Amino acid sequence: MLRYLLIILTATSLTACVDRTVSKTVPSALSVGTAETIFATTTRAREVDGSYGFKRGETLQFLEMTVSIPPNHTPGTLDFSYANPNPEKQFVMAGVEELQGPKDMKSRLKGADEVSIFIHGYNTTQAETAFRAAQLSHDLNIPGATMVYSWPSQATGYGYAYDLDSMLFARDGLEKTVRHLKSMGVKRVVLVAHSMGTALTMEMMRQAELREPGWSKRNIEGVVLIAPDLDVDLFRSQMDVIKTPPDPFIVIVSQKDKLLSVSARLRGTTKGERLGNISSTDALAEYKISILDTTAFNDDAESSHFVAATSPALLAIIGSARRVSNTFGTEQRGIDVIAPASVRNPTGATEIVLTETGQAQVSSP
Repeated sequence: MLRYLLIILTATSLTACVDRTVSKTVPSALSVGTAETIFATTTRAREVDGSYGFKRGETLQFLEMTVSIPPNHTPGTLDFSYANPNPEKQFVMAGVEELQGPKDMKSRLKGADEVSIFIHGYNTTQAETAFRAAQLSHDLNIPGATMVYSWPSQATGYGYAYDLDSMLFARDGLEKTVRHLKSMGVKRVVLVAHSMGTALTMEMMRQAELREPGWSKRNIEGVVLIAPDLDVDLFRSQMDVIKTPPDPFIVIVSQKDKLLSVSARLRGTTKGERLGNISSTDALAEYKISILDTTAFNDDAESSHFVAATSPALLAIIGSARRVSNTFGTEQRGIDVIAPASVRNPTGATEIVLTETGQAQVSSP
């Protein structure tokens, strides 16, 4: 146990001298970089200086952020600075505007038919979440509007327990966000969650289902769980409540995810596994989900815990599938291009192992 704690503390110490609460806004960056609009709802409390830190807020706040993407950006990379950012080489926050509730948000969305909501994981600041969402939106050319749901992470390696409580605290805010978007007339709401954010997403859907059976399927048009830091038995219990999950429902895993291995060991899991680095999908066989194994791209990625966002080769494959799906319209989804419906299990789980050449090996547990 001590060995795994030392791993986490060592990783934390690498950024201990950096003040991550600093997030300089530089409007002039837009004269250099490419603007990417990121909408946000947040349950972080607003500080006196106008920033949104780790404290928990009583109300859901609405924001519009503008991120400048540097001209030299290459897919899969995310370079930024907490102080004195360089727009020639780094992602820069160019603008943050507070919106006056759902009505103001609706007017800013300008009738967008699709909104993708990125739900961040543990140890993340609001600015970091916006930068990552901007990078994914830009690299994958995600259609419609991109939004982040920013929950009150303490944004420190020592804050895992605080973040666990904050994750549960934030369930209502995420549900309200989805409900607001649907009431605005948004036709497609897609949830893209990473790490601890996947637990938040699953818990939100579970609580909504207990009140209104079938709510998730009616209100969410797609779910993508990336590197889920989630116990497999817990995931099964959540899926048993949801019963009819949104379609598509994609779980992206990598068996070489080092941080998930540490997370599992700290919890005393005998196999050292979480949902995001599961080695056998047999326990998921009964659920109508697609399990996308990206282990082959681990060496190509900057982060083994976020292969889907930091592997240029994988991003190219996903981006190509996205472009094809856009060509054929919303009925031809990206997952249908990677693994056609005709080869996927219509009643249970489908495992899709992606190779470095972009081929998909499809099987059912």
